[in-house]
Amino acid sequence: MRELVIIGSGPAGYTAAIYAARASLNPLVVASSVEFGGDLMNTTDVDNFPGFPEGIMGPELMMSMQKQAERFGAEIMYDDVVSVELEGPVKKITLGNKEVVEAKAVIVASGSAYRKLGIPDEDRLSGYGVSWCATCDGAFYRQKTVAVVGGGDSAMEEATFLTRFADKVYLIHRSENLRASAAMLDRARNDPKIEFILNATVEHIYGDDLVSGIGIVDTSSGNETTLDVSGLFIAIGSDPRTHVVHGQLELTDEGTIAVEGRTSHTNLTGVFAAGDVIDSTYRQAITAAGSGCTAALDAQHYLESLS
Repeated sequence: MRELVIIGSGPAGYTAAIYAARASLNPLVVASSVEFGGDLMNTTDVDNFPGFPEGIMGPELMMSMQKQAERFGAEIMYDDVVSVELEGPVKKITLGNKEVVEAKAVIVASGSAYRKLGIPDEDRLSGYGVSWCATCDGAFYRQKTVAVVGGGDSAMEEATFLTRFADKVYLIHRSENLRASAAMLDRARNDPKIEFILNATVEHIYGDDLVSGIGIVDTSSGNETTLDVSGLFIAIGSDPRTHVVHGQLELTDEGTIAVEGRTSHTNLTGVFAAGDVIDSTYRQAITAAGSGCTAALDAQHYLESLS
């Protein structure tokens, strides 16, 4: 039986792994087969993580965290959690390969998932012009016209990054109230390749095999116009990945896992949570990392109490 299993491998999961491994808990990190490293794997320059005055690329930061966790003895498994049984002293985690891992304690640091527009052809054209990751797909749009949907920091970063490749980037938001920070907003507004289209929503995606255009509707007049674009990047936020713990862990009104005060304790003994899966407000790499530290220390103290 394992002492500790950590579900998730973003800043929270890897930080928890570093602390837990240094405490000789030999944690197993179920990192996911697809989303290992968390959202920072899809981020370009990270300028606000302490200790990197010149900034650092998101994937580089996450790979460094992983190597640090492994140096102290954490085991990384690239598989997905299919289901969990978290009640009782023995926690059971079923993986995609059918293996059932038993552990005395579990840290849920499963992060969040990209939000979709929920319009026709969004899924059909996913990977064929519809994307949620400019870092992954931006290079395919050299000298082309693309659109980004969203009004937060993620949308500004996606749009700014895409100007490295695309000739034109439309940034579309449903209102005039943009949630992005002043610095990110100023950078986007001062970029000559970016054109803002406000008070508009994307209602249609056109194209047979590849995206060829989008239909946008003016929220005031209801009039629809068509934009000729080769790519649509969706950056409208994300939802906490809590599906595997539904019915077992208490959730907040925002859908995040409920924890006690500033701790990582959930409603079940021996189960802890950290990172974006508990945070609907700050959602920063550094706060997730701090949360992972808290969860590892809470898990350590719990496991010590069992002996």
